[in-house]
Amino acid sequence: MTGKMTLYKLVVLGDGGVGKTALTIQLCLNHFVETYDPTIEDSYRKQVMIDQQACMLEVLDTAGQEEYTALRDQWIRDGEGFILVYSITSRNSFSRIQKFYSQVQRVKESGHPNSPTGANYLQSQMSGQSTYNGPPIIMLVGNKSDQHHEREVPFQEGQALAKDLGCEFVEASAKNCINVEKAFYDVVRQLRRQRQSPMKAIDRKGTNYMSQPSPRNNFDSDHQRIYRDHTKKRSTKCVIL
Repeated sequence: MTGKMTLYKLVVLGDGGVGKTALTIQLCLNHFVETYDPTIEDSYRKQVMIDQQACMLEVLDTAGQEEYTALRDQWIRDGEGFILVYSITSRNSFSRIQKFYSQVQRVKESGHPNSPTGANYLQSQMSGQSTYNGPPIIMLVGNKSDQHHEREVPFQEGQALAKDLGCEFVEASAKNCINVEKAFYDVVRQLRRQRQSPMKAIDRKGTNYMSQPSPRNNFDSDHQRIYRDHTKKRSTKCVIL
């Protein structure tokens, strides 16, 4: 994977303890984190091949606690694609997904002057020079699917919520690495389609895809170099090339 690659900025959002960090580290570092250590902000980069196209993923793992709502606005503003995570063992985390979704919509719509709620929308439409690509790309993930004996949220409820929100949906297991890559890679695929044909991406309402567990694609570890920056506790950056 050489030469200039497209960068995709992905933000992982959800309640505390649902496994956002576990999913991110499983994707980027290929191992499962057993212990729960509340995150403030961790940033990871990984060079990957998706559908025979090399690209760089920048994944921001965020805090789910209520006190970080203001910071979350900035994280959302900087992101392009969003993974909304709940735990299938926690109905409370599932009920909070709508709040995270609404925050993403509010920040992204208000942050772009050419969006339907932006100050320049009418002018941009009349001039034909709109750079608004449509609503934000979102993936709904029901994590901890391996803990089926403790399930509080049925698969069908996650599926129905995704349909209402107009986004894709998978159940995943960070522990068993089930649907981890799929959750992130499908967001990249949608971002690619949106960039190539912005107008087709404007109305995705009602789109929903069910996914069965799929095995992880293993990348050659000889081509991976990991750098960690421990500039402050629980605010780190990881780069994998």
